[in-house]
Amino acid sequence: MDNNGPAYHEMMELHEILNFKTLCLVKSKMMSGLVFDQDLKALMEKDVKQTTAAIQDLQSVYKPNGGIVH
Repeated sequence: MDNNGPAYHEMMELHEILNFKTLCLVKSKMMSGLVFDQDLKALMEKDVKQTTAAIQDLQSVYKPNGGIVH
């Protein structure tokens, strides 16, 4: 068995995590427009920044055609 890249199930799990993080980002961005409490708004903006960074990290590893970007 070739051990140069992730297994199929690992790529599927990474894909699911990436989709979940993207959904969370969209929800946080949408909800932050409805928030009037400044502390909560700041927390949500921090979440958006952290989630964006996490998505970029995941995208740097994930390659949809089944490989790892080296």
